Amino acid sequence: MSTPPSAMPVHAMLVLGTRPEAIKLAPVARAMAAGPQFEPVVVTTGQHREMLHQMLGMLGVDVRIALDVMRTRQQLSDLTARLVRELGTVLREQRPDLVVVQGDTTTALAGALAAFYEKIPVAHVEAGLRTGVIDNPFPEELNRSLIGRIARWHFAPTPAAARHLTDEGVPDEQVFTTGNTVIDNLLWVLAEGSGTSAFRTDAKRILVTLHRRENQGERMRGMGRALTRLARRGDVEIVLPLHKSPAVRDALLPELDGQQGVSLVEPLDYLDFAATLAECDLVLTDSGGIQEEAPSLAKPSLVLRTTTERPEAVEAGAARLIGTDPDAIVTWAERLLDDPAEYRRMATAGNPFGDGEAARRILGQLAEDFAADVPVGLTASGPYSTA
Repeated sequence: MSTPPSAMPVHAMLVLGTRPEAIKLAPVARAMAAGPQFEPVVVTTGQHREMLHQMLGMLGVDVRIALDVMRTRQQLSDLTARLVRELGTVLREQRPDLVVVQGDTTTALAGALAAFYEKIPVAHVEAGLRTGVIDNPFPEELNRSLIGRIARWHFAPTPAAARHLTDEGVPDEQVFTTGNTVIDNLLWVLAEGSGTSAFRTDAKRILVTLHRRENQGERMRGMGRALTRLARRGDVEIVLPLHKSPAVRDALLPELDGQQGVSLVEPLDYLDFAATLAECDLVLTDSGGIQEEAPSLAKPSLVLRTTTERPEAVEAGAARLIGTDPDAIVTWAERLLDDPAEYRRMATAGNPFGDGEAARRILGQLAEDFAADVPVGLTASGPYSTA
């Protein structure tokens, strides 16, 4: 593919399907739309249709193309095949100069793969996250590794993520440490100031997010029992936005529905989620992005997983990886609730994930490469070259 003339904007297609992707690509989409160098086209796959549609307008993202790929309880293989096929059709119709994907979802993998088949270069936002365990988290660890074999630009959130990529053989000149765009968006949303917290009392406030596929079933039911034990202390308010996944609801509702001190709420729009995070005292989560957002607001996080692709927060002391055992969850939560010194150590550890300028750095690098007299095809030189 040849470099577009410098007077012409770069036709960039941003592919997203889940709420986290929307949150993390919104700063890139807004920045592209605000200037003359890029012509962004946002494509949604509908992987999280209900959660996406409640927030995209709030984030200032203009969706041009909306697909409908989800089927009730469909298998990952069916979803992946449908995504690649439908995205391939869109790419052939639109012929963008560039495809931008984010993170490690099935949408991100399918977007990168479809672009590769159409010989369109891929930029990967939040590149280089690794646990080193191919099926934990599942399927995200494999997804992001495969995208790492396809992408032309690797925008890593931290130096450690960048090192993962170069250690895997990605050429240095294709890897850029930018910070994480989730921080850009969190600061933008809080500056808007229009969200409403879901907390309703002055008790010790715990925000919980649970959805991870490998935690579903008995493991998640155990987490529910741990939350019940914490609620029975009588001095906490637990807010848990329930993921739309039937498997998550089947596990948590029998354990927590009607429990005093626990508020089970429908998924919050991002403005309200940011306000709730800003007001909480402690985060319990098996999610990814919140591990990056919480340190920005000095909120200690207990990560309810056995691995994390974001070890920087753990290494900085802002988060602890405590696993999924109910006793461990209760023990660590109570330590932070009852020990001011331990709480203060985690709350003041700082944020290793960026300064809110990631989108600016991403656009700057893309604009520089498209304007320069160098090829911006599928790959540059090195072990990934198609030459």
